[in-house]
Amino acid sequence: MTQSGDTALTTEERIRARARELGFTHVAFAPVQQLGEERELLEQWLKRAYHAGMQWMRHSVETRTDPTRIVPGARSMICLAMNYYTPAQHSTHVEKAKISRYAWGDDYHELVGERLKQLEASIAEWYPESRSRRYVDTGPVMEKAWAVRSGIGWLGKNGNVITKDMGSWVFLAEIISTLKLEYDNPIPDHCGTCTACIDACPTGAIVENCVIDSNRCISYLTIEHRGDELPGAENMNFENWVFGCDICQDVCPWNSFQRASDESAFAARPYNLAPSLSELVNMDDDEFRRRFKNSTVKRTKAAGLRRNARTVLMQRESHVR
Repeated sequence: MTQSGDTALTTEERIRARARELGFTHVAFAPVQQLGEERELLEQWLKRAYHAGMQWMRHSVETRTDPTRIVPGARSMICLAMNYYTPAQHSTHVEKAKISRYAWGDDYHELVGERLKQLEASIAEWYPESRSRRYVDTGPVMEKAWAVRSGIGWLGKNGNVITKDMGSWVFLAEIISTLKLEYDNPIPDHCGTCTACIDACPTGAIVENCVIDSNRCISYLTIEHRGDELPGAENMNFENWVFGCDICQDVCPWNSFQRASDESAFAARPYNLAPSLSELVNMDDDEFRRRFKNSTVKRTKAAGLRRNARTVLMQRESHVR
């Protein structure tokens, strides 16, 4: 398919070129269809209550597994990824908190979302008869499933999409479109017999290949869980993580291929690299808003961050005793 007046590029080449201009490092296309196998796995996951407190997951199965419920007549999923790797290291000091690498800089929802909006606008300008809808981890779309189907990467045992050239240090995004495109092929699973991520998880959250129990996942507990206490924390080792967790990614052999992102917005804010646990415990709401303005860390809210830091301190004190 080519756009009238521009015979030099196909539609697919045009979309890829524009996406790369906007900073996306991976672009691939998959045919829109109902996700049968993925739906079965999702329903099994929900039945085992591995979604923990994410009750909205129960109410969106139909939409998550059928994109035509979002965009009637949709034919293509435009799948994208953006490298966010920042080459700094987490502190190993016992009094320092750890924040997941993806949250070191500015909120990716805003940056990637704005770039995706520009890409969608370009497509609408080129093909005004088409309809679409964009998502950056903000709606009922199984972004990992589509990234795998399009060939951006494969699903690692830790549940993250792994690319051959940048590992799993990528943000995913997608545009559901009524355009008919030439589709890419999935790539093989290259994890092989490696179980590094499963072996390294300190809470046993990776219960089997690609299956994560959110009830034991440090990332879920420190970000999504709402409540004054973290359930089961007395029997877990958070290893100083107060927002997210990178353990299963840090040990992945494929992440040795990472390279620094070109996006300055993803660069680590100095304060996010090694904040003091005691300082976080005593941080008031105003200071939280000031320090984490335009940061993904605001997702857990001030009370949640204080709770997480308090939990880590209690775990450390218990270990010392």
